Amino acid sequence: MSEGSSAGNDSRSEEKEPGQDVHAWYQKGMELLSNGSPAAAAQVLQRASAAEPSSRSVREALARAQFDAGWYEAAADNFRMIVEASPADDYANFGLGLSLARTGNPQAAAEYLALAAAMRPEAAHYTDALRQVRATLRARDPEENA
Repeated sequence: MSEGSSAGNDSRSEEKEPGQDVHAWYQKGMELLSNGSPAAAAQVLQRASAAEPSSRSVREALARAQFDAGWYEAAADNFRMIVEASPADDYANFGLGLSLARTGNPQAAAEYLALAAAMRPEAAHYTDALRQVRATLRARDPEENA
């Protein structure tokens, strides 16, 4: 059987460098996320993350998409990976804290939100989230958290 013409009429796509797909998936995922389609964005960004697992920007975008899609445990897992690799990343600590709060773990959430707020005290949304989680903890056990 013939391999076909060598004149460029091959119907297969050209070989791409590994980073090209990751970049295209990242761009598409960010577009979907900004257009209000977080579940679709998460699907695309998951491909990018699988191809480039050490990319912090891809993992953060994936975690944001998962959070916005309501997949809080998955978002927490991805934010946790960023925090483990870079403990001083205030946004990852904030995202992990919010994700943990949404999974029903306000005690752990408070720890990460407190770290984020300490790193960036001027970020009102960090301190607001921390206040809310602490209020939840006080409401659950007023004597212990008085």
